[in-house]
Amino acid sequence: MTSAHTPAWVKEAIFYQIFPDRFARSQSVLKPHNLEPWLAAPTHGGFKGGDLMGVVEHLDYLQDLGISAIYFCPVFQSTANHRYHTYDYYQVDPILGGNDALFSLINQAHRRGIRIVLDGVFNHASRGFFQFNHLLENGPSSPYLDWFIVNGWPLHAYEGSQPPNYAAWWNLHALPKFNTDTRTVREFLLDVGRYWIEQGIDGWRLDVPGEIDDDAFWQEFRQQVKSANPDAYIVGEIWHDANRWLRGDQFDAVMNYQVTKVCIGFFARDSVQHDLVSGTGYGHIQALDAASFAERIDGILGLYPAEITQAQLNLLGSHDTPRFLSVAGGDESAYRLALLFLMTYPGAPCIYYGDEIGMTGGRDPGCRGGFPWQDPFHADSQVTWNTDLLEFTRNAIRLRNAYSALCCGSYTRLQAEKDHYVYARCSDTECLIVALNAARSSASLHVPVSSLIADGTVLEAVWGNGRARVDGGYLDGIQVPARSGLVLLAK
Repeated sequence: MTSAHTPAWVKEAIFYQIFPDRFARSQSVLKPHNLEPWLAAPTHGGFKGGDLMGVVEHLDYLQDLGISAIYFCPVFQSTANHRYHTYDYYQVDPILGGNDALFSLINQAHRRGIRIVLDGVFNHASRGFFQFNHLLENGPSSPYLDWFIVNGWPLHAYEGSQPPNYAAWWNLHALPKFNTDTRTVREFLLDVGRYWIEQGIDGWRLDVPGEIDDDAFWQEFRQQVKSANPDAYIVGEIWHDANRWLRGDQFDAVMNYQVTKVCIGFFARDSVQHDLVSGTGYGHIQALDAASFAERIDGILGLYPAEITQAQLNLLGSHDTPRFLSVAGGDESAYRLALLFLMTYPGAPCIYYGDEIGMTGGRDPGCRGGFPWQDPFHADSQVTWNTDLLEFTRNAIRLRNAYSALCCGSYTRLQAEKDHYVYARCSDTECLIVALNAARSSASLHVPVSSLIADGTVLEAVWGNGRARVDGGYLDGIQVPARSGLVLLAK
């Protein structure tokens, strides 16, 4: 096994995921006319016209929130609002402002210390991708025949009575799969991976990388990316145990949906909207008490070396899932508890755009609504923000950024009983005790800490209120309000 080495900056990063068509739109980017109203309910096929210059114009907002990295869903030319149907891997979609907008975004973000990670869709292209279009026009005479896996002629490339007679992702006509056994295809995709790193992006999030069932391909991809920038981040969309890809020679980390799922099961166990999660990547959500939650977390922490765990992309939701607040049936306390946990847990926390102001939404397309800025195209538009939740999020990020032990320290479970979960994050210079109370009533906790903190040590609250002293190896009488958390720092 190759020794794992992951970028140091990721371990300290706070990520923010942006769905480009829905975050912000700038009046500086020329737009087509047939756009959905910004604040109208999103649809599968409609475009709202968000763009990258809109993101540039709101970088101050993200910086004030405490964001230090942005992960973008695909930005390259495409006919889909989500842009997973890539036409041209070297051109940013003109509706997003084109390549110049991306270069401006990279420059402006980097000036603020914010990294940029793009979505790499390398498993499949689209019907409009030049080489596949060449097949449509020329049939078996096309010199690009071996770029795809074709099983018959003529191509059944459009929805109708016949399924596609070529390899397609989830058998969708619009998404022909690349034949990565062809060397020219591999070289094309590897060049794309390297090219955008050379243009200044800070990493790739890899869409459905398990569909390219070829370790050698991802090993080559890593070599190309890391040779262009050794600190580039490579994170894969893998929803399950990812040891195969996390041996130090392929990805740095994966999207940590395993943590997302257990957070729903514990913090929102009494209010989970099972109809929203049924049929999603989460599968069945099991209600968890603190002991079961602790066992699941211990299991997840045991999957990978600390070097990998500290670089995992930890999230509470994404463009592929219903929003956490909706899954929790509107229980804001569940989201607050889960967010506090994420900010005090190993790995890089990632906020899905708008969650910090209380955006809701069910499964795709509901989870992809327009961020409710004051709409520059409709000055009388009404917007609603949960400003208390925004301030909570800002403070939780400040907490994370204030203590290095929260990103890189050890993680020790101290107590898991009923609805109370307590753990320690310690480094050589600081030790914090995090107590989470998922119950509907306040709790007075008696927590063993003798293995970590000496008798007589006084701990002061850095989140919540109170102080405690270690006596006989225990922190006694810690008061944690209902559906809340307390973080204590050993002095």
